[in-house]
Amino acid sequence: MFSVSQNCWFIRKVVTWRAVASIAWSVLLLPVTTTLFVFLVRLSLFHPVQWIAECFALLTAPSTIFPLFLLSGVVLVIGFFNLKYYTVVPSIPCSRVALLAKLLHPRQCVHSLVHCAVGMVVMWCASVIAGVRYRTLSSPCTGSESGSVPETCLNEYHLFFLLAGAFMGYSHSFLGVVQNMNYVSFQIILQYKYMRFKGSLASVVKCGALQSLHSVRNYVALYYFFGHLPRAWILNMLNLQMDSALCSLDSLAGLLDPSLLYHLWISGTFLLLTWYITVLLFRIYVTEPYRFPVQSTFAEDTDQCLPKVLTEKDVLVMKFLALQDLALLARYSPSCRQEVFSLSQPGGHPHNWNAISKECLALLGELTQRLVAHHDTVASNGRAKRPSVSSDARSVSSGNSVMSGAEDLLQTPHPSSIIKTPGSVFKSSMMGLSSPMTVPFTPDLESPFSSPAVRRLAGHQVPPSPWYGSVQSPHVMRRGPKLWSTSTDSQANGSPPPTPAPTPSTLRPEQKSSFLAQWLQNRKEQVKSFLTKRVMIAYLFNKLPEASSQALFADSQAHIWALEGLSHLVAASFSEDKYGVVQTTLPSILSCMLTLQEAVDRHFKLPHASSKPVKTTCSMGDATYKTLRFALRAALKTAIYRITSTFGEHLNAVCISVEHQKRLQQFMEYRE
Repeated sequence: MFSVSQNCWFIRKVVTWRAVASIAWSVLLLPVTTTLFVFLVRLSLFHPVQWIAECFALLTAPSTIFPLFLLSGVVLVIGFFNLKYYTVVPSIPCSRVALLAKLLHPRQCVHSLVHCAVGMVVMWCASVIAGVRYRTLSSPCTGSESGSVPETCLNEYHLFFLLAGAFMGYSHSFLGVVQNMNYVSFQIILQYKYMRFKGSLASVVKCGALQSLHSVRNYVALYYFFGHLPRAWILNMLNLQMDSALCSLDSLAGLLDPSLLYHLWISGTFLLLTWYITVLLFRIYVTEPYRFPVQSTFAEDTDQCLPKVLTEKDVLVMKFLALQDLALLARYSPSCRQEVFSLSQPGGHPHNWNAISKECLALLGELTQRLVAHHDTVASNGRAKRPSVSSDARSVSSGNSVMSGAEDLLQTPHPSSIIKTPGSVFKSSMMGLSSPMTVPFTPDLESPFSSPAVRRLAGHQVPPSPWYGSVQSPHVMRRGPKLWSTSTDSQANGSPPPTPAPTPSTLRPEQKSSFLAQWLQNRKEQVKSFLTKRVMIAYLFNKLPEASSQALFADSQAHIWALEGLSHLVAASFSEDKYGVVQTTLPSILSCMLTLQEAVDRHFKLPHASSKPVKTTCSMGDATYKTLRFALRAALKTAIYRITSTFGEHLNAVCISVEHQKRLQQFMEYRE
């Protein structure tokens, strides 16, 4: 987000300074979390007075100042990555192999490596503050004789803490991809920054403690099996020795140390809490509402006005904040609504209303087209019932082949019978046979391998079998010319003899190329069919229906605000629109909303679309995108009801299609 649009005025003047403010508050809160960590890591319930005195002495010691500076630098790095990687539209992989591709992306690999290094720095600071046996990487060997020169041995406890920091850093980066931790959502109920931080602090502490506990469990198991590898490398690089008097930590006796596990858990909680607070403050500051002027008296400020900002395509955070501002001013600000309904001077044109309504309708129309395309794709993947080829072959081989073919054509659902009204956007599944969305699932109609039934359903007049015209009634003959006849019939009727079918040796080059392309396509389908039968490959490449439905509505927060803003403006225009500028676009608004309502209703009839997502464990990943489709459906019905309850019977005079008029009547009678 930041790298793509860093030259935008909104990024420079608003988003960057909001990120700086969140980082500054994170640094200011660092002494508080450090104090809490010191009191917990030096906990001594049996000697409370000595415990408190030692903690205060440690907090005021000069040796604590340098770790605090390092922790401040860590907060700056985490804040920079939050600014660089955040998004207002989550990226939802629709298959497991897509999720694996996200994890192995070079950009994500850099993110993981940096967090591993930063995690080691935080755990080094935690080990220095904890003191005692965790302070240094090397220490004098306890098993050396008193008269000899003391040897230097590896302090495995310190190494254990450093590797734990790297593991927790990678776990944080990994879970950031899986749980969409870089996703920044906007609050439904607006709160002040302090109240929002205060309300979320308890859940952040709880998530940090639970996630640290899970990381400690996984890390201890990993170190038990592979801990000797980094330890041997450190011993060889630094020319150190193992202390024979101490038990190694890659054994059950060394790992099952309650004091070690407690200190590791507290240190991990301190690490995650520092990062989670930085993420929380960034989300709070970035999603704070921003006031865009509706119109400006200065020409150089036109790009910062609401009608212009709504058309933004690159800086999505600015577009989302503009739509949020539109929803707020349409509901709570009569003076701003008057600016929207105003006419330009000179000329008397409603430029503000035209620009705002056009962009909102374009957003809703784009979502409608997306839902229709998804529905058609699902229908062409085997969910739509197709005519049987075997039954058609039996009818052709019978004596009444022409009559059965004509009856099949008459019984085929035409687009006019499926599209109920001109306002409907749903096409017949047969019309989409050659569309790009259904190309992998559609047979080649020009191929010799395609059946005559599919050709007739597609509307192509292709030559059927040679006995097609042998038994024909005069009623069928009057419907069209005879495309195929025997030589005796053609001579009796005076028509020229038919052209013989081309032999393989006389095929044209384009026919040969099409045959080769069809052969390659068949081999490709065979390979695909073979691979899909393998369990592991099918597990990786199979679509996740729930994720596909969530990905369709990933940016629906913008559509929700567009619906709220449009409906509030239309409802307010009943008493506030002096010039009637809204009435000119009211049919388009109603048709767009009702068409979207039809698309949403059809989408929720698909499998897995109406199922509620399972509640996940406590995490910093924002899972509100999983329920956006339900919020959009509720907002859409509310918007239509808001308009119908305001205008009432006056909507009967609006020029819309008959089907939409019937649907609108149901809303007017509160039957939807």
